Amino acid sequence: MKLIIVDLDGTLFDTKNINYHAYKEAMASYGYDLDYRYYCDFCNGRHYMDFLPQITTMDKKILEKIHHLKKVTYKKYLDKAVLNVGLVDIVRLLRGEYKTALVTTASKKNCYDILEKFNLVELFDLILTHDDITKSKPDPEGFLRAMEYFDAKPNETIIFEDSDVGLEAAEKSGAYYYKTFRFN
Repeated sequence: MKLIIVDLDGTLFDTKNINYHAYKEAMASYGYDLDYRYYCDFCNGRHYMDFLPQITTMDKKILEKIHHLKKVTYKKYLDKAVLNVGLVDIVRLLRGEYKTALVTTASKKNCYDILEKFNLVELFDLILTHDDITKSKPDPEGFLRAMEYFDAKPNETIIFEDSDVGLEAAEKSGAYYYKTFRFN
């Protein structure tokens, strides 16, 4: 079985501006501010527990409330997404020969919000989000689960990723992988 695995944030879409505005609004509700440049350099593409405590609070309940509010607010900023049309074309061209999976550390809600907005849910035979896995990238768990689901061997799998942790996870999976360009 041949398999293509695609990452969401920074690969299929440039979601930096969506996430920035959603986090900024969510954090403001708790009296915190978020600088755009700081977000781009140190937060974008990372799990919220890896950066929010450094810029807000260590109180886990407040962190979870901020993150929940960010997920709710996310949909409001979907017009700020930039689709990687070239990657969508590649996946569509290869769909007859390859199964397709999306593996992301994004929440299921935000993942489906953006895929539905761009009518791309049907592009993927399997969608695995942060809600479906126990270990985030750079652990290869999500990629390995997708390969297992389709009974695809690493040498039958191509992964498209953009981030350092995503590329590390792809390498650990044993699959072929390609670094996609970063949106600017």
